[in-house]
Amino acid sequence: MTDRRTAPAADHFVRYTETTAGRMRSRVFGCERAGAPPVIALMGMGVSDYLMPAMRALSTWTQAHLVDLPGLGGSGPARRWLDVPGYAAAVAEWVDRAQLPPAVLIGNSSSTQVAAHAAAMRPEHLQLLVLAGPTVDPAYRSTPRVLLHWRMDSRHPMPGLQQQHTPDWARAGFRQLWHLLQVHLRDRIEDTVHRVRCPVLVLRGDEDGLSTEAWARGLAAEAADGRFAVMPGPHSFVWSAPSAWSEPIREAVASVPGQGDARNHC
Repeated sequence: MTDRRTAPAADHFVRYTETTAGRMRSRVFGCERAGAPPVIALMGMGVSDYLMPAMRALSTWTQAHLVDLPGLGGSGPARRWLDVPGYAAAVAEWVDRAQLPPAVLIGNSSSTQVAAHAAAMRPEHLQLLVLAGPTVDPAYRSTPRVLLHWRMDSRHPMPGLQQQHTPDWARAGFRQLWHLLQVHLRDRIEDTVHRVRCPVLVLRGDEDGLSTEAWARGLAAEAADGRFAVMPGPHSFVWSAPSAWSEPIREAVASVPGQGDARNHC
């Protein structure tokens, strides 16, 4: 494995890990805490930087890793076109190489689908799966519908969010973003959740325009050990309320028997 780090930034450092799908960037916030499992969060639909405030919130009680998928964000080019299980396999390989204690895996928006597949692939590495703003609700599972509802959800005031997204979208390019959208529309997360062995926490913004509350609650109900919590705001509640998910995730971790790891490197 090739695992290279950059010099530390003000509150995080950057790591690059080689996988068979391509070089993957991760940004690490905070330090290991006794009794708290590390958190691994996956980027959204081609975008990553918008999650940094929410990662800082998680780093107040554990170490948090923000992982970019191959070909997207700050990762290197993907070595092949990937579907949702393909992205998940890359995440599973990253988890293998990271050699972390059993962790919390978080997907946000489209990466909830990737995270669910990865959780099913690597049950021994996870204590909890978090689906924050899950996609794609069957009510909107077509290109015209999902784009319409994404546009409607975007009407919520979200100062600065577009500026966060634009560089990552420009780097990905239209062809890759279109491919990303299509493979996610073809994937059914509700089928994948049935194969996840660890507890599942579903978080949905109370004004989320990209999913219905009934479907999100049903997703939690379909998990072997599922729970549901409401967050304040639209689909991108992690930007408008970056600390909101921290306590529900921490409480869910506390309810898992034998959670955490005895190390503390603060």
